[in-house]
Amino acid sequence: MLMEKARKEIVEYGKKLVTSNLTKGTGGNLSVFDRESGYMAITPSGIDFFEIQPEDIVIMDLEGNIVEGDRLPSSEWEMHLLQYKERTDLDAVIHAHTTYATVLACLRWELPATHYMIAVAGKNVRCAEYATYGSHELAVNATKAMKDRRAVILANHGILAGANDLLNAFNIIEEIEYCSQIYYMAKSIGEPIVLPDEEMSLMAEKFKTYGQRTKKA
Repeated sequence: MLMEKARKEIVEYGKKLVTSNLTKGTGGNLSVFDRESGYMAITPSGIDFFEIQPEDIVIMDLEGNIVEGDRLPSSEWEMHLLQYKERTDLDAVIHAHTTYATVLACLRWELPATHYMIAVAGKNVRCAEYATYGSHELAVNATKAMKDRRAVILANHGILAGANDLLNAFNIIEEIEYCSQIYYMAKSIGEPIVLPDEEMSLMAEKFKTYGQRTKKA
Protein backbone atom coordinates (compact mmCIF):
# COMPACT_ATOMS: atom_id res chain seq x y z
CA MET A 1 0.00 0.00 0.00
CA LEU A 2 1.56 3.29 -1.11
CA MET A 3 2.23 6.02 1.49
CA GLU A 4 1.06 3.82 4.35
CA LYS A 5 2.42 6.09 7.09
CA ALA A 6 0.84 9.17 5.55
CA ARG A 7 -2.51 7.37 5.23
CA LYS A 8 -2.53 6.55 8.95
CA GLU A 9 -1.65 10.13 9.89
CA ILE A 10 -4.43 11.51 7.68
CA VAL A 11 -6.95 9.21 9.39
CA GLU A 12 -5.67 10.32 12.82
CA TYR A 13 -5.78 14.04 12.10
CA GLY A 14 -9.17 13.80 10.39
CA LYS A 15 -10.60 12.50 13.66
CA LYS A 16 -8.76 15.23 15.59
CA LEU A 17 -10.45 17.90 13.47
CA VAL A 18 -13.81 16.66 14.73
CA THR A 19 -12.86 15.98 18.36
CA SER A 20 -11.21 19.42 18.57
CA ASN A 21 -14.41 21.00 17.25
CA LEU A 22 -12.62 22.34 14.17
CA THR A 23 -15.07 20.85 11.68
CA LYS A 24 -18.41 19.03 11.47
CA GLY A 25 -19.40 15.77 9.79
CA THR A 26 -17.52 15.29 6.54
CA GLY A 27 -16.66 18.99 6.18
CA GLY A 28 -13.03 19.48 5.22
CA ASN A 29 -10.20 17.40 3.78
CA LEU A 30 -6.57 16.54 4.49
CA SER A 31 -3.60 15.59 2.34
CA VAL A 32 0.10 14.74 2.50
CA PHE A 33 2.58 15.10 -0.37
CA ASP A 34 5.58 12.83 -0.90
CA ARG A 35 8.11 14.83 -2.92
CA GLU A 36 10.27 11.82 -3.67
CA SER A 37 7.53 9.94 -5.52
CA GLY A 38 5.46 12.96 -6.54
CA TYR A 39 2.36 11.38 -5.04
CA MET A 40 -0.33 12.97 -2.88
CA ALA A 41 -2.42 11.07 -0.32
CA ILE A 42 -5.83 12.68 0.27
CA THR A 43 -9.05 11.93 2.10
CA PRO A 44 -11.90 10.37 0.11
CA SER A 45 -15.08 12.27 -0.74
CA GLY A 46 -18.09 12.20 1.56
CA ILE A 47 -17.00 9.67 4.19
CA ASP A 48 -17.28 10.41 7.92
CA PHE A 49 -13.85 11.00 9.46
CA PHE A 50 -14.50 8.27 12.04
CA GLU A 51 -15.30 5.76 9.31
CA ILE A 52 -12.31 6.43 7.04
CA GLN A 53 -9.74 3.63 7.03
CA PRO A 54 -6.15 3.89 5.70
CA GLU A 55 -7.14 1.91 2.59
CA ASP A 56 -9.82 4.54 1.84
CA ILE A 57 -7.18 7.26 1.38
CA VAL A 58 -6.67 8.05 -2.30
CA ILE A 59 -3.22 8.35 -3.87
CA MET A 60 -2.89 10.79 -6.78
CA ASP A 61 -0.05 12.05 -8.97
CA LEU A 62 0.72 15.66 -9.85
CA GLU A 63 -1.44 15.42 -12.98
CA GLY A 64 -4.50 14.58 -10.91
CA ASN A 65 -4.59 10.89 -11.86
CA ILE A 66 -5.59 8.29 -9.27
CA VAL A 67 -2.59 6.04 -8.72
CA GLU A 68 -4.05 3.85 -5.98
CA GLY A 69 -7.43 3.64 -4.27
CA ASP A 70 -11.00 2.56 -4.94
CA ARG A 71 -12.64 5.70 -3.53
CA LEU A 72 -13.28 9.04 -5.15
CA PRO A 73 -10.86 11.66 -3.83
CA SER A 74 -12.12 14.75 -2.06
CA SER A 75 -13.91 17.07 -4.48
CA GLU A 76 -11.33 19.70 -3.54
CA TRP A 77 -8.27 17.61 -4.43
CA GLU A 78 -7.10 20.26 -6.90
CA MET A 79 -6.94 22.89 -4.15
CA HIS A 80 -4.40 20.67 -2.37
CA LEU A 81 -2.50 19.61 -5.47
CA LEU A 82 -1.97 23.13 -6.74
CA GLN A 83 -0.37 24.11 -3.43
CA TYR A 84 2.15 21.29 -3.80
CA LYS A 85 2.89 22.34 -7.37
CA GLU A 86 3.41 25.99 -6.44
CA ARG A 87 5.03 25.64 -3.01
CA THR A 88 8.18 23.79 -2.00
CA ASP A 89 7.66 24.47 1.73
CA LEU A 90 4.33 22.66 2.07
CA ASP A 91 4.06 18.88 2.35
CA ALA A 92 0.73 18.72 4.19
CA VAL A 93 -2.50 20.68 3.69
CA ILE A 94 -5.68 20.77 5.78
CA HIS A 95 -9.00 22.35 4.85
CA ALA A 96 -11.63 22.72 7.58
CA HIS A 97 -14.95 24.39 8.29
CA THR A 98 -13.96 26.04 11.56
CA THR A 99 -16.56 28.30 13.17
CA TYR A 100 -14.88 31.66 13.69
CA ALA A 101 -12.65 31.67 10.61
CA THR A 102 -15.78 30.84 8.62
CA VAL A 103 -17.57 33.82 10.21
CA LEU A 104 -14.81 36.00 8.74
CA ALA A 105 -15.13 34.08 5.47
CA CYS A 106 -18.82 34.93 5.27
CA LEU A 107 -17.98 38.60 5.78
CA ARG A 108 -15.12 38.20 3.29
CA TRP A 109 -12.74 39.76 5.79
CA GLU A 110 -9.06 39.04 6.19
CA LEU A 111 -7.72 38.28 9.67
CA PRO A 112 -5.37 41.17 10.55
CA ALA A 113 -2.43 40.98 12.95
CA THR A 114 -4.43 41.60 16.13
CA HIS A 115 -2.71 38.74 17.98
CA TYR A 116 0.94 37.76 17.66
CA MET A 117 0.07 34.06 17.16
CA ILE A 118 -1.24 34.94 13.69
CA ALA A 119 2.46 34.86 12.77
CA VAL A 120 2.26 31.05 12.53
CA ALA A 121 0.57 31.75 9.18
CA GLY A 122 2.12 35.09 8.24
CA LYS A 123 1.64 38.76 9.07
CA ASN A 124 -2.09 38.33 8.36
CA VAL A 125 -4.46 35.80 6.81
CA ARG A 126 -5.98 36.93 3.53
CA CYS A 127 -9.46 36.05 2.31
CA ALA A 128 -9.46 34.45 -1.14
CA GLU A 129 -12.00 35.50 -3.74
CA TYR A 130 -15.13 33.35 -3.76
CA ALA A 131 -15.47 30.36 -6.06
CA THR A 132 -17.65 27.24 -6.03
CA TYR A 133 -16.31 24.42 -3.87
CA GLY A 134 -14.39 21.75 -5.73
CA SER A 135 -13.75 24.03 -8.71
CA HIS A 136 -10.48 24.83 -10.48
CA GLU A 137 -11.21 28.49 -9.83
CA LEU A 138 -11.30 27.90 -6.07
CA ALA A 139 -7.94 26.11 -6.23
CA VAL A 140 -6.41 29.03 -8.13
CA ASN A 141 -7.94 31.68 -5.84
CA ALA A 142 -6.81 29.87 -2.68
CA THR A 143 -3.26 29.39 -3.94
CA LYS A 144 -3.00 33.03 -4.99
CA ALA A 145 -4.28 34.39 -1.66
CA MET A 146 -2.05 32.03 0.33
CA LYS A 147 1.15 33.24 -1.37
CA ASP A 148 3.84 33.85 1.27
CA ARG A 149 1.39 32.63 3.92
CA ARG A 150 0.57 29.31 5.55
CA ALA A 151 -3.17 29.84 5.79
CA VAL A 152 -5.96 31.42 3.81
CA ILE A 153 -9.62 32.14 4.50
CA LEU A 154 -11.92 30.85 1.77
CA ALA A 155 -14.78 33.29 1.12
CA ASN A 156 -18.15 31.94 2.33
CA HIS A 157 -16.52 28.59 2.98
CA GLY A 158 -13.80 27.93 5.58
CA ILE A 159 -10.05 27.85 6.07
CA LEU A 160 -7.07 26.20 4.37
CA ALA A 161 -3.64 25.77 5.98
CA GLY A 162 -0.38 24.10 5.01
CA ALA A 163 2.95 23.20 6.58
CA ASN A 164 5.83 20.76 6.38
CA ASP A 165 3.70 18.05 8.01
CA LEU A 166 0.19 17.41 9.35
CA LEU A 167 1.23 18.20 12.93
CA ASN A 168 2.15 21.77 12.04
CA ALA A 169 -0.70 22.23 9.57
CA PHE A 170 -3.12 21.20 12.32
CA ASN A 171 -1.40 23.60 14.73
CA ILE A 172 -1.90 26.45 12.27
CA ILE A 173 -5.61 25.61 11.89
CA GLU A 174 -5.98 25.62 15.71
CA GLU A 175 -4.11 28.88 16.23
CA ILE A 176 -5.84 30.78 13.41
CA GLU A 177 -9.24 29.60 14.61
CA TYR A 178 -8.36 30.83 18.12
CA CYS A 179 -7.17 34.19 16.75
CA SER A 180 -10.33 34.45 14.65
CA GLN A 181 -12.44 33.92 17.76
CA ILE A 182 -10.50 36.58 19.68
CA TYR A 183 -10.84 39.00 16.76
CA TYR A 184 -14.59 38.33 16.56
CA MET A 185 -15.01 38.97 20.30
CA ALA A 186 -12.81 42.08 20.28
CA LYS A 187 -14.74 43.54 17.32
CA SER A 188 -17.98 43.07 19.25
CA ILE A 189 -16.93 45.59 21.92
CA GLY A 190 -14.45 47.84 20.15
CA GLU A 191 -11.86 48.17 17.42
CA PRO A 192 -8.89 45.80 17.83
CA ILE A 193 -5.39 47.27 17.58
CA VAL A 194 -3.36 45.82 14.69
CA LEU A 195 0.28 44.99 15.38
CA PRO A 196 2.79 46.64 13.01
CA ASP A 197 4.53 44.68 10.25
CA GLU A 198 7.84 45.05 12.08
CA GLU A 199 6.51 43.19 15.11
CA MET A 200 5.01 40.43 12.96
CA SER A 201 8.34 40.07 11.13
CA LEU A 202 10.02 39.66 14.52
CA MET A 203 7.43 37.05 15.49
CA ALA A 204 8.08 35.17 12.25
CA GLU A 205 11.78 34.96 13.14
CA LYS A 206 11.05 33.81 16.68
CA PHE A 207 8.60 31.19 15.41
CA LYS A 208 11.27 29.58 13.23
CA THR A 209 12.22 27.71 16.38
CA TYR A 210 9.44 28.28 18.94
CA GLY A 211 6.50 28.07 16.57
CA GLN A 212 7.45 24.88 14.76
CA ARG A 213 6.36 21.76 16.54
CA THR A 214 8.20 18.51 16.01
CA LYS A 215 6.94 14.98 16.30
CA LYS A 216 7.73 13.01 19.42
CA ALA A 217 10.10 10.10 19.02
